[in-house]
Amino acid sequence: MIRHARNSFFVVGEGVLDTDDSGAPITRAPSTAEELRRFRFSRLGPKGPRTDEELRAALAAAITDAEAVHPDDTVPAGFTYLGQFVDHDLTMDRTATQLGSDVTLDELVQGRSPALDLDSVYGRGPQDANDGKFYAEDRVRLKTGTTVAAAFPDERVAVDLAGFDLPRVGGTGGTLADRRLPLIPDPRNDENLAIAQTHLAFIRFHNRVVEHLALTGIAERRLFEAAREQVVKHYQWMLRTDFLPRVVDPAIVEDVFTRGRRFFESPHRGRRPTMPVEFAVAAYRMGHSMVRGAYEWNRVFRSEGPGPVASLLLLFTFTGVSGNFSGGGVAELDDPNSGTVDRLPTNWIADFRRLYDFTEADRPDLAPPPGGGNVTKRIDTLLVDPLAQLPAGTFAGRGTAFPEIARNLAFRNLTRASMIELATGQQMARLFGVRPLTREQILDGNGGADLAGLTDAQRATVAEATPLWFYVLREAEFGGGRLGAVGGRIVAEVFHRAMEGSRVSIVREPHWRPTLGPDAATFRMTDLLLFAFEGKADLLNPLGD
Repeated sequence: MIRHARNSFFVVGEGVLDTDDSGAPITRAPSTAEELRRFRFSRLGPKGPRTDEELRAALAAAITDAEAVHPDDTVPAGFTYLGQFVDHDLTMDRTATQLGSDVTLDELVQGRSPALDLDSVYGRGPQDANDGKFYAEDRVRLKTGTTVAAAFPDERVAVDLAGFDLPRVGGTGGTLADRRLPLIPDPRNDENLAIAQTHLAFIRFHNRVVEHLALTGIAERRLFEAAREQVVKHYQWMLRTDFLPRVVDPAIVEDVFTRGRRFFESPHRGRRPTMPVEFAVAAYRMGHSMVRGAYEWNRVFRSEGPGPVASLLLLFTFTGVSGNFSGGGVAELDDPNSGTVDRLPTNWIADFRRLYDFTEADRPDLAPPPGGGNVTKRIDTLLVDPLAQLPAGTFAGRGTAFPEIARNLAFRNLTRASMIELATGQQMARLFGVRPLTREQILDGNGGADLAGLTDAQRATVAEATPLWFYVLREAEFGGGRLGAVGGRIVAEVFHRAMEGSRVSIVREPHWRPTLGPDAATFRMTDLLLFAFEGKADLLNPLGD
């Protein structure tokens, strides 16, 4: 199964950056076959110094301090998991299930190159021998799944609802965990319920676009490709105009998308894109800071009952990949035969009104009940406490011995960066020709992690050679919760390059404009959801208030 976290990186021109049996960082030369079959990373900046384990542990403890007050942002919480969905699109390997001679050299290289083209939804298309199972019988629409009736809390959820779960393997063979697996190209999109319901929304969006185009008279043999092209272009437009300006300084986004890239793979048009390790290991991990500890999920699972508020553990529990759809705690989730059902219970269907602000799309009728909406945590140097206690299964630790600090996501991020000798924040600031954060800004921050618990020597090291991930988050503290001159530049240029390298691209077609939103300049995530769910409250929120 495709894993979310990578333990090694193939960096073009360097080799495979990995660790030996003792955990020490090493670089090894890949075989020709391995080089073709590894995801393609690159290095945007210079190499940086490694960080010793004691400093990584001390810094991670400050970042995940349970006593710290982690302020809310104003960004609707759904964008946290849209960001995760995008990450999986960027790193989707379309050739993972096709390791034989039927995969051409061109497919191998392209399949391991980052592109914003929704391969995590489409795979290799409906005609592919392996990926055809994701599609309906007409080989044009994508499959959806059906929820299973629930007993709690009332008769309204005691029904199966078609179209509100991901399609699943089902059947009677294998373990319950096998039968719960989603029938989608990238199983990582069923790691938590928020991203699973996001993926489902994209499936429904594609199917609605198919219906829309069919009415225009497009020949059936062209319908799938025409629909995919429209879906991908609208998706890219939404990322460029709605998602990116919420997490990156909008001036940086505008500069990159109007004037072009200045630092990353420019002007190397024609080459397959790579992904900078500075993006994958540092800048784009800003999403970890946006995660809340719990969510007002729907009328059932919220802080005022009747069920409990949807904690992060519950969002993992009610999936097929990480959970068992039944609960019981981490120990039961580790058992592949725990649980009693193999589909999402109806009472866990998302209320999208609580994840996105539809009043932005002039739909006040789709506002959540008072106090029922969710916003992200501010992008800063703090992570909510549950991310300091990751279940062992999230990092392949089941049944193994490991130090307790290895459960801490901040420690894991800092360790991975040290392993690959990632550039420091100061090195990247010099590369970009921008004024770096001052010593006081790095050490004192702006309402983020308190570094008072570090020794004087550790504080001096952090101030002089700041780990890039921490630097990017500290930078955001002084930018209103948006990535700034270093982090924002990295993210915006990688998104631009990934769109340019896509088979369908609004960057290569700069005159293209959306047709499925309220006007020719607007297509937001709320517009995508409105189109996907026919603008109906009972589809965006089938459980009611």
